[in-house]
Amino acid sequence: MKKEPFVTLEQLQEITKTYPTPFHLYDEKGIRENAKALKEAFSWNKGYKEYFAVKATPNPFLINILREYGCGCDCSSMTELMLSNEIGVKGDDIMFSSNDTPAEEFAYAAKIGAIINLDDYTHIDFLEKTLGYIPETISCRFNPGGIFQISNDIMDNPGDAKYGMTEEQLFDAYRVLQQKGAKHFGIHAFLASNTVTNDYYPMLAKVLFELAVRLKKETGADIRFINLSGGVGIPYRPDQEPNDIRVIGEGVRKVYEEVMVPAGMDDVAIYTELGRFMMGPYGCLVTKAIHEKHTYKEYIGVDACAVNLMRPAMYGAYHHITVMGKENEPCDHIYDVTGSLCENNDKFAIDRPLPKIDMGDYLVIHDTGAHGFAMGYNYNGKLKSAEILLKEDGSAQLIRRAETPKDYFATFDCFNIIKNLV
Repeated sequence: MKKEPFVTLEQLQEITKTYPTPFHLYDEKGIRENAKALKEAFSWNKGYKEYFAVKATPNPFLINILREYGCGCDCSSMTELMLSNEIGVKGDDIMFSSNDTPAEEFAYAAKIGAIINLDDYTHIDFLEKTLGYIPETISCRFNPGGIFQISNDIMDNPGDAKYGMTEEQLFDAYRVLQQKGAKHFGIHAFLASNTVTNDYYPMLAKVLFELAVRLKKETGADIRFINLSGGVGIPYRPDQEPNDIRVIGEGVRKVYEEVMVPAGMDDVAIYTELGRFMMGPYGCLVTKAIHEKHTYKEYIGVDACAVNLMRPAMYGAYHHITVMGKENEPCDHIYDVTGSLCENNDKFAIDRPLPKIDMGDYLVIHDTGAHGFAMGYNYNGKLKSAEILLKEDGSAQLIRRAETPKDYFATFDCFNIIKNLV
């Protein structure tokens, strides 16, 4: 089976006249259609808001596209908060969901008016000591522990996750926070990653909705929103059936009607923090075959490496590969597709059936729009690539230039040892 790239060989040939490979390419048309579909899927909830997970794709050009569809920003660090604030995302359009949080990050989040989502019970006193007060609106992250499964399929193991409070801690947190001045509350939970099933969000929603009803009844807290966080995944493999966000939205609506409405909580807003779902399929890594090696295996060396896309090396993650111009040729060659890092796990594919690859062929590595460029690093002195937006009209817009050696050496600018490079 195969995946259809959102870019043609002819377009890549034109783009590479200006921007050499490797680079990450994003599909404006796909991003817009997906954001519109998400908004429509949850339009039944008056207060619904998507807080895009900035960590997935921290590029202001792409975030600004999502803002046109009412999206806010989910931030997990100081620089993500700064980026969001700088491009005009203000106040409660920012959700600060972090863990092991430094005091200065809590202080900055409060300064710009972001909603703070507390990961741990001990953070209540830490936050109060940092700010001198507790914000009137605050959220807490819940971890139910144990195994989370749908039918007989284990989706994830929240009990092993470092995030969130136990149920007992959550109830105590609501009581203590009210005593310290909090007036409005949110509940947040993330129980499974990259689920490719329409059942995940409705099942998570049922857990959180029932929890919210009990919290209100037992603590008297004014619950204003329930944040389903992320976890709605994408089909990295071509034989996987993609999630249907409209089916998911309808599933959450049904549970809302069953649980929240009878409890008199039909004014509670639903929030999401989707990163992978919003951007993943609408980005690809474009690279070129530059070497071939014939030893105990057949290797194709490309000009990208794990610096450009870490997931295969880090997780053994599958990313589909299209050899451009050879989409209809038989996949009768078995290759390891490798980068140039001095690490043996620097491979985009292992024993992958592909068409015969010739030097100079363009390879499109699919589904890198989230947690692709963002997870890059500089091991071996490798430099991060450019990011390019394929506009709806077919033109290409540079939205982040490639790093240069000067960028790499810039943190030595306070010394005189390499003054010609900084």
